[in-house]
Amino acid sequence: MENLVIPEENTNLADQPVIERLPQTSPADQFNQELVRNVHPLDWVNPQPAGRYNLVVIGAGTAGLVTAAGAAGLGARVALIERDLMGGDCLNVGCVPSKGVISAARVAAAVHHAGEFGVEVPDGVNVNFAGAMRRMRRLRARISPNDSALRFRNLGIDVYFGRARFVDSSTVDVGGTHLNFKRAVIATGARAAAPAIPGLNAVDYLTNETLFSLTQLPSRLGVIGAGPIGCEMAQAFARLGADVWLVEVEHGILPREDRDAAGIVQQTMERDGVRLLCCGKKLEIRQDGGIRLVVESHGTGYDEPIDQLLLAAGRAPNVEGLNLESVGVDYDKKGVKVDERMQTTNPRIYAAGDICSPYQFTHAADFMARIVIQNALFKGRKKSTSLVMPWCTYTSPELAHVGLYEGQAKEKGIEIDTFVQEFRDVDRAILDGEDGGFVKVHVKKGTDTIVGATIVARHAGDLISEITLAMTHGLGLKKIGTTIHPYPTQAEAIRKLGDQFNRTRLTPFVTRLFNQWLAWTR
Repeated sequence: MENLVIPEENTNLADQPVIERLPQTSPADQFNQELVRNVHPLDWVNPQPAGRYNLVVIGAGTAGLVTAAGAAGLGARVALIERDLMGGDCLNVGCVPSKGVISAARVAAAVHHAGEFGVEVPDGVNVNFAGAMRRMRRLRARISPNDSALRFRNLGIDVYFGRARFVDSSTVDVGGTHLNFKRAVIATGARAAAPAIPGLNAVDYLTNETLFSLTQLPSRLGVIGAGPIGCEMAQAFARLGADVWLVEVEHGILPREDRDAAGIVQQTMERDGVRLLCCGKKLEIRQDGGIRLVVESHGTGYDEPIDQLLLAAGRAPNVEGLNLESVGVDYDKKGVKVDERMQTTNPRIYAAGDICSPYQFTHAADFMARIVIQNALFKGRKKSTSLVMPWCTYTSPELAHVGLYEGQAKEKGIEIDTFVQEFRDVDRAILDGEDGGFVKVHVKKGTDTIVGATIVARHAGDLISEITLAMTHGLGLKKIGTTIHPYPTQAEAIRKLGDQFNRTRLTPFVTRLFNQWLAWTR
């Protein structure tokens, strides 16, 4: 493949001290050393508790950090416990590193297609994968002070590193130290789960927890699971030069998303070189001097040699070792059970984030944590069911959604009208060469009340926020249609949907009245 050169950092690692390696901190370069100094300092001394805490928070991912910072900001005495790296999946092995890799892959794709815009790249595209990953680590380290132990200590929070375990309904043990609490919050998150695939346990495979430690591009990458993580990384690695096979047991990709939207993303991924093996059957992993991916797809058998295997098929809650049984906190394979107030089956213990939510997104964890603060500290009645939750898969194009899908509306007995605006009729999308997507909005039949929307576009994750705002505050398509949008922008597609709705109000009766009025005033 042609290659894009990404400059390497000007660094001399010979002068850098070698650090003790924690999970997800390979290679031990200056950027990962900076990351560790911030989110798990090796010389950190846990404080000595003095009296009872208003809140003990277990887990320093997004849910835990937001809970701890918010509670402390309101004057609560807070303890925060983390066994690994503060920042959780989002900073260390999720949102931040994945988007760093995706941004490099988008640049590679843009240069590869530069000729379509009349821009010549005589030397072709040369991908320096090690340089791209070094850039990701540098930027992750730059972001890490936001989640650092020092910052949270300066917020007045007692930060403890170690494994937490409930002793009773008012006590948590961390490294032999007992922390007494009035309320506790479980925010331990989730991890990649390994499905039962013959031969899988006999090979070294990657998950999102180890993928971002790579420094060399695998020539041939197999990806199992065409959900958001699998699709994002399959496309990114293909754009960076790998031969990628993506295996999915269901038909197509992103099986939970709008099928028209997922189909557009699939076309782009296949154009980028991703080989999709969907409706996969008889999947197994073999060893023959390397890794072999064996699967049947649409009646055809495949036996492909690969260099690395990425597992992106499911998550498991981090409940082990917490001693939840002793404090009456119920959980199952999906996580800790909570009610709509984020309260567990023990009324003194709450949970937030991936450990208890079907929405395993950073922004979901953030807003669940805000509910926990109000309910746990102030006997509030805030409910998670009131949240309007958008999400986005950061492929190219992006696919974003909020509210109900058409099928869900039907299941709930909600009759809907659907409005679609394709980007091929939006000037800015045409000029940007990004006219392959659409905005689709469902409204309650006969009204402009929005119940759901899907956007597939270059910046779908940004565009969906306007519709989320409208749904949250009861603004319908009529109001959107009367809101001025700057021209030319791709957001104009949403305004055009408002125009579509307003035209439906021009019934034959209203048209007849208008004609009579205009004839009379002529």
